[in-house]
Amino acid sequence: MNDVALARPNNGSNRTKLCWRFARTISWVAHPLAFVSTSLAIVVLLKLANRVGLSILLALFVSVVLPTALLLFRGVRSGRWSDGDVSIRSERMHFYPGAIVFSAAGVAALLFLHAPDFMMRGALITLALLVLAALANFRTKLSLHALFAFYCALILLRVYWLAGVIGLLVALLVFWSRLYLRRHDLPEMLTGTLFGVSGGIVAAWWP
Repeated sequence: MNDVALARPNNGSNRTKLCWRFARTISWVAHPLAFVSTSLAIVVLLKLANRVGLSILLALFVSVVLPTALLLFRGVRSGRWSDGDVSIRSERMHFYPGAIVFSAAGVAALLFLHAPDFMMRGALITLALLVLAALANFRTKLSLHALFAFYCALILLRVYWLAGVIGLLVALLVFWSRLYLRRHDLPEMLTGTLFGVSGGIVAAWWP
């Protein structure tokens, strides 16, 4: 896929512009960081006691979510990255190391808090997916949107079927939106989806 910054269509029908806005909205609302954070909150709310769940959410927010958000913000603001999606493959070479370190910090935080096994398993699979995505980046710019959307949706499906169904519907919209916006080609989307589905099965459904 050619790494070209996304341009808003200046010409075209109102329908085309509406589709573009809708795809852009889906892409932002279902940004990997937002999708993962929302899914994590749902899992904690449904599976853990309030006090334990609050401690885990706070620890992961401080060790993973906030640092990753700051990494993205500073990268875009400094001009190091083209956008908050880190859309250019060469730029991702510099993004993945930081994301992997923060994910590892989340694993360490869960170990310190003696988090339940299913939380540890999810954290370790998330770390593994980031490492695999970083390795794949030497050959292809797989879709992190698709990876984490389908990954989280499958986990939610195990926790609460309605949340999982909604998650899968959003994941399908994400798949469409990233293709429509030309952020990825079909092989990149399918690779990200395959990674996410495989990770979700291992994290939530594997014996």
